[in-house]
Amino acid sequence: MSIWKRCAIVLAFAVGPLALSLNTTPAEESAQQSELLNDSLKRQQVEFKNEISPFLNSYCVACHGPDDQSGERRFDVLTGDISDLNSLADYQDILDQLNLGTMPPSDETQPSTDELRKTIKWLTQAIATFHETHRPTPSETVLRRLNAREYKNTIRDLFNLKTLIFDPSHGFPKDRAVDHLDNIGESLVISGYQLERYLDAAEIIVNKAMFPVEQPEIQTWRFTDGFRQQKEIDQVHVKVTGFDHLRLYDVRGADKHEGGYAPIHAFAEGVPEDGVYEIRFLAEAVNRKHPYDPDFLGTDPDEPLRLGIVPGDHLVGHLHKPQPIEPLLAAIDLADKKEWYSVDVWLDAGYTPRFTFENGLMDARNLWSKLIRKYPDDFPKQKRPGIVEARFNAIKYGKLPQIRIHEVEIQGPIYKQWPKPSQQVVLGDDWTEVAATENLPPAQLHRHLHQFLSRAYRRPATDEEIARIVDVIDARSQPGRSNIEALSDGLKTVLCSPNFLYLDEGEEGELSAYALASRLSYFLWSSMPDEELFQLADSGEILKEEVIREQVERMLESPKSSEFLDGFLGSWLTLRDLGSSPPDRKDFSKFYHYDLDRAMRQETIFFAQHLLDENLSVLNFLDSDFTFVNKRLADHYDIDVEFENWYDFQQVALKDNRRGGLLGQASVLTVTANGIDTSPVVRGVWILENLLGTPPTPPPPDIEPLDPDVRGTTTIREQLQKHRDNPACNDCHRSIDPPGFALENFDAIGGWRNSYGKGKPIDASSELATGESFKDVRDFKTLLRKHPDTFLRGLTGKLLAYSMGREIHPTDRPTIDRIVQELDESGHGFRDLIVLVALSEPFRSR
Repeated sequence: MSIWKRCAIVLAFAVGPLALSLNTTPAEESAQQSELLNDSLKRQQVEFKNEISPFLNSYCVACHGPDDQSGERRFDVLTGDISDLNSLADYQDILDQLNLGTMPPSDETQPSTDELRKTIKWLTQAIATFHETHRPTPSETVLRRLNAREYKNTIRDLFNLKTLIFDPSHGFPKDRAVDHLDNIGESLVISGYQLERYLDAAEIIVNKAMFPVEQPEIQTWRFTDGFRQQKEIDQVHVKVTGFDHLRLYDVRGADKHEGGYAPIHAFAEGVPEDGVYEIRFLAEAVNRKHPYDPDFLGTDPDEPLRLGIVPGDHLVGHLHKPQPIEPLLAAIDLADKKEWYSVDVWLDAGYTPRFTFENGLMDARNLWSKLIRKYPDDFPKQKRPGIVEARFNAIKYGKLPQIRIHEVEIQGPIYKQWPKPSQQVVLGDDWTEVAATENLPPAQLHRHLHQFLSRAYRRPATDEEIARIVDVIDARSQPGRSNIEALSDGLKTVLCSPNFLYLDEGEEGELSAYALASRLSYFLWSSMPDEELFQLADSGEILKEEVIREQVERMLESPKSSEFLDGFLGSWLTLRDLGSSPPDRKDFSKFYHYDLDRAMRQETIFFAQHLLDENLSVLNFLDSDFTFVNKRLADHYDIDVEFENWYDFQQVALKDNRRGGLLGQASVLTVTANGIDTSPVVRGVWILENLLGTPPTPPPPDIEPLDPDVRGTTTIREQLQKHRDNPACNDCHRSIDPPGFALENFDAIGGWRNSYGKGKPIDASSELATGESFKDVRDFKTLLRKHPDTFLRGLTGKLLAYSMGREIHPTDRPTIDRIVQELDESGHGFRDLIVLVALSEPFRSR
């Protein structure tokens, strides 16, 4: 019998409130309720002994009994009494597997329809009885520490600081993830090293926010010659250009850069203060229409040459090489002639602007010799073989696409207002007077500290808490130090306080208004509440269901909701690991040449954002007839579509559903590969664990890992078949391998392939544990969408865990089932799902 016929006979059994007689006293009602419950439990025991235990012995104990405990489950010792969370997990697992049709295995003896119906009915009623008679187990962790993402965003919003370049969490230990979630309170422990980093960060943050006290004067720097770049190409440029202009050749993704960055070494120490700086430069695109084979160079003559500006810090490393922090501050398509351009960019103190060639050549160092070998008639005959002469000839005589920058002018810092926003956060309109008079009366100080501490602690600060900070400020008010410097020391103390570093959600029970406001803001913004949430917490209105609904809608409309997608998708889909296994540069050079890493990530974010904005069905995650691509990603997918701008993303209709949904997106396909090749096992585990929420049991410790060179095998399918010949491996691999095989047509960066190396054809067909078969990824996704309950429960559970910052407990299952049921009735909207999670009892409770 197929899974779907089995599911058709599953009844929606639910134990409702026990019927009680009218006109009874509370004591009588309690006695009647207790008597009815005892009668129900007695009937359960009789039914278990007569019907359920024989069922388990006939169909389950062979694999889950004294001789074999597949999946670390043993069912021969079950008594029919669901008394704790461990036994609840066993019975829930049996029910889920029966409903899914994955157990008993399709190649084993199957129960009759009547046997299956009775067993499912008993399990459903017994589990429901447990949930009605047991209170949910509260989380063990009362305080949840801010993770690095939340810390950075909270600092940004608390002080109104720019964090495009500045990362206050830089150097923090990596947050430990649980089920890929980086915000689970239990795992966010604190160490002595972490405390040291908090102290260092507080010093940097407060100094950046409070100083300089007086507005800096605008300065201007001009550079017209002496443009050295890097040792390797300077020896050519001195002869060819005399250093009278900068030249860019490589993209940032190149391996060994030569002309990938154009720094201004005379401005290596960077700007003196944080602020906006106007950068004017005279530049031109040269040789866009080149005489060479476009496929050889990897550039399109119809595409404008694109100049970028990124920050550089000479204290971190060489300015002509990549650095850990280099966001794209500006990007401009250049004309094929000299023109002046002007951009305003934010630069932190000590950072200098560096020019880049965003769509340039790939690995120019290797290209010099290749170009001469391919077009020998265009170049003088080399007297000495080697890179030095090849580089000279290619640069001097070649017509490679390049960007030239002839003059640069930098002016700033430019402030729209002074005092700057971070100073106004601390002293408001009093900043100018306090800075000028060096007078900060106690009442005035108390008022400002109350406002600041209440925002930092995300609840009203007490007089005692304020007094402790005042004591610090008084102790630091020494001769030769201004009152603002002393105040700064007090603020550093605030940033190291547990009241700031931890989310205090109180004791067991309903969250307080302030705790609920914080839970909402860290769920949807990964940051502190804004003024409206604080006001609703002050009045208590935030506790009302209709207000929660309104706030979720408002918060999702905010630009800060992008933090939700970044945090949740990074955890759920493990996008945070994208790039941790860099693809092989030889086989997948376009990953680096065309910045596919960023494009892949953006596709998934734009896709999820669209589902959120339009409240479209979350089943689109499984399969869809649209996606979002830029020109480079469209080329990667072989999608023929016109683009007005090569770099902007646009929604495209998919004529072939190979690419529909997450399983066709290169971000997922890359993060589930090892950078060199693909593995059905890795991808299969990822699908079960992340997409369906049904992680397989870890392999036994005595099982050898899959040997990639099994004697007598020629394909991964044959290797896995030999692996599955081991009974200890077969039980898990029969569930893992089929989803992985469905994705075998996608290579390590998500490109489509029909064969492996040496022309061996790819077979993407397989059979699910339910007995249903598919030919390729198209069929596989059709099966997933046709019966989506497992996906919906997995997604809901993951989102609920992320929203609360704690792991899901077995007692959360009724909440998840209710949300899934409401989703089924409303059309599975992504926004609807988020609202339902925020309205759920676990989300609103401690």
